[in-house]
Amino acid sequence: MALKSHPRLNPFTAARASAEVDAQAAAVFAAASAINLLPVPAALVQLSESASETDAKPAVSVVTTNRAHDIAGLGGGERRRSLIAQIEDRIVAFVQGDSLRAEFHVDYGDAVECRHYQATLARLTRNPEQRCMLVLVDQTAELRTEHNLRREMLTDSLTGLPNRAGFSDRLETLLADPALRARYAVLVVDLDRFSRVNACLGSMTGDELLITVARRLKGALRAQDVLARTGGDEFGILLTLDDGVGDAEQVARRIQSALATPFRLSDFEIRVACSIGIAFGSPEIDDSEELIRHAQFAVKRSKSTGKTEAYQTQAFDIAREQFGMETALRRAIERGQMRLTYQPIVDLSTGRLVAFESLARWCDESGVERSPNTFIPVAEESGLIVPLGRWAIQEAAATLAQWDARLGGHCGVKLAVNLSAIQLQRDSIAPVLQSALAAHRLDGSRFTLELTESALVTDPDRIAGIMQALKDLGTTIAMDDFGTGYSNLAYLQKLPIDVLKIDRSFVTGMLCDRDKIAIVRAILSLAQALGMQTTAEGIETNELAQTLAALGCTYGQGYLYAKPLEAEAAYAMLADRLS
Repeated sequence: MALKSHPRLNPFTAARASAEVDAQAAAVFAAASAINLLPVPAALVQLSESASETDAKPAVSVVTTNRAHDIAGLGGGERRRSLIAQIEDRIVAFVQGDSLRAEFHVDYGDAVECRHYQATLARLTRNPEQRCMLVLVDQTAELRTEHNLRREMLTDSLTGLPNRAGFSDRLETLLADPALRARYAVLVVDLDRFSRVNACLGSMTGDELLITVARRLKGALRAQDVLARTGGDEFGILLTLDDGVGDAEQVARRIQSALATPFRLSDFEIRVACSIGIAFGSPEIDDSEELIRHAQFAVKRSKSTGKTEAYQTQAFDIAREQFGMETALRRAIERGQMRLTYQPIVDLSTGRLVAFESLARWCDESGVERSPNTFIPVAEESGLIVPLGRWAIQEAAATLAQWDARLGGHCGVKLAVNLSAIQLQRDSIAPVLQSALAAHRLDGSRFTLELTESALVTDPDRIAGIMQALKDLGTTIAMDDFGTGYSNLAYLQKLPIDVLKIDRSFVTGMLCDRDKIAIVRAILSLAQALGMQTTAEGIETNELAQTLAALGCTYGQGYLYAKPLEAEAAYAMLADRLS
């Protein structure tokens, strides 16, 4: 680069200008040499003086680039296609600013061949030429790997559909705009009896079934709907509600129709039923997981009703209250805050007190008496019925032993304890009872164990074995609430049942209802034919007690004799009867 002569330029000025030009050239040469040593694309750029004089916005010119820059093809056949031209505004802003360094990401190329760079702008010196160095680090491989890993994390490997995390991410994006939340709904499809397919035909057939179900579900959806596999046999669907809530109902009907046709897998023809729950979006719901949970809660209700169910706030509030009750109940069992009450059972022919039925009661920490009708179902669903049942057996045995001790010998009554169907399935009742009897030196004949009909049908063979083990301990077995359940007469014949308890629904108002009298007569005749005794629940008048005695009923229980009594009151009643 040579400096032009000027007629008025004196020798000293010319020499100084020539020295400055030489220095600039030397700086450019040094910078070019430096960037050529870099293994990554780099360029020396500056603001173009000519462009600055004629244009409103300064232009960027390339002083020099290194070999890596040229090999990467970042210059392009035309200047407007080069990477430097793409980030020209950033370079201008950096050069005209005060920062010594700036970093940012830049994508270069079309969608197919796009590459991702980490760009760094660095000011060499504070020079009037307004130059800076651009260094580019290719991060394409790392970003593509990260993208692929994320895609794998959000995709179900079996069906190729989004998984729970991917479904939640997609929903989270749509819920970001409060104005659009009401336009969406989440529909959850849960396959019924899928575990039986896995158990009977194997996991390979189960996987094949899931893939085929996914295809059918996809075919039943609209183009804008999103299908995901959110669990083992559960699918989630994100619905766009173009025409309101009716869209969700129509999709649910199409899904039911699509799954109605049997599936042919291996040598089997399998019919698949499903439960469907729907949760509709609203401006108040901005959490994707909350909306999914609402749909799953609706699915749970669908399993009970057999129909497609939509989420209802009231039902969810009840479930939340039950969950809170579960926590409080667990704490009460652990801290020994439960208690038993005792309702007397009398011999109808003699009026003699023969037994007490022990009933669990719970007064929570706030002093509220919780009804067994509310906390027993929660205990059964949560599995707390097992520790609760064990406690009841131990407490009843301890109470009976205490009464014996206070009366100086056998107090003359039995105690009845209720056994839940869940308790029979999950616990070893016979060893638990045997341990309680041994601990308090009681004979098994002092106990009556009451089972409901529903407990017998869950696993008849196993229950029969449990009942026989209990009989071997000398206990009495009673079938509670007889007539309100399955009433399979074959069980009565095969199982070691000693007593049938006639449900209060047949006893209450019996004297004014011929149908009830006929039912009670039939139960009493059946028990007599099978050599069983009977207990009538819900007796509230002497007339009713006398009628039942005349019909041949063995025992009676109800408010005529007493409501459930606290342990001390029950002992007082027992002591009074013995005196």
